[in-house]
Amino acid sequence: MDRELREHRSSFLVFYTLRLLVLVVLVRQLFLHNYEGTFLCVLTILLLYVPSWLQVKLHIELPPALEITILCFIFAAEILGEVNAFYVNVPNWDTMLHTLNGFLAAAVGFSLVLLLNDDERLTFDLSPFFLALVAFCFSMTIGVLWEFFEFGMDYFFHFDMQKDTVVNAIYSVALDPARSNKVVAVKGIQDVVINGQGLGVGGYLDIGIIDTMKDLFVNFIGATVFSVTGFFYARSKGEKRTAAQNFVPSKKTAETDYLKQAREENSVDPAKKSE
Repeated sequence: MDRELREHRSSFLVFYTLRLLVLVVLVRQLFLHNYEGTFLCVLTILLLYVPSWLQVKLHIELPPALEITILCFIFAAEILGEVNAFYVNVPNWDTMLHTLNGFLAAAVGFSLVLLLNDDERLTFDLSPFFLALVAFCFSMTIGVLWEFFEFGMDYFFHFDMQKDTVVNAIYSVALDPARSNKVVAVKGIQDVVINGQGLGVGGYLDIGIIDTMKDLFVNFIGATVFSVTGFFYARSKGEKRTAAQNFVPSKKTAETDYLKQAREENSVDPAKKSE
């Protein structure tokens, strides 16, 4: 793992810089007695090791651009987004991360097909359009599963992962007294009164659906961007430089397969053992 972390200077510097920042935030959360924030800091430190661990265990090489993007995404989501409340205080922070997630998930789907196809037992010619389509569908599936997770956490544990949206008009057939399936519009909503007390948010609270659809839409944009660039990358068989080229892992060579090297170094020669 140590040799893997140090292989690329750029990702190595980013990893240790982010880890140092997380440790500083961890100490601060302990002084503030914020144990939820402390847990998120510990979780983030573990997640920062995931890219290197995957490279070692799966014998793949992550391009520095992909590895750095993953590391920054983890830090932005957990430390900035959750611990420092950027999701609430910074406009469109969640939107930016979901767009990036769509792009990264498409890259993962694209890479999975390429890496599996690299197996000598499974080699067959793949259409560039098929690769792009798989990448897009994989990304959208991950996006939908994440929204299922958010809904489950909100429904069963009363979190607010699907952030509410303030709207000033609602359109619903449930308000039609004739039950004739006609839409009734209620416009110009300035406040909502519950048990005699106004919420004071400037409108009606939509509980999650707008946030969910927005997240899926920007995930769609990220997935589309990678799928298009991945298509041209696959059509040129890697010769034409596109954005996808910096986000597609490859099989490790003998010189960079550190797990295999470590096992060989730690193996004991039977002849030497008998001596």
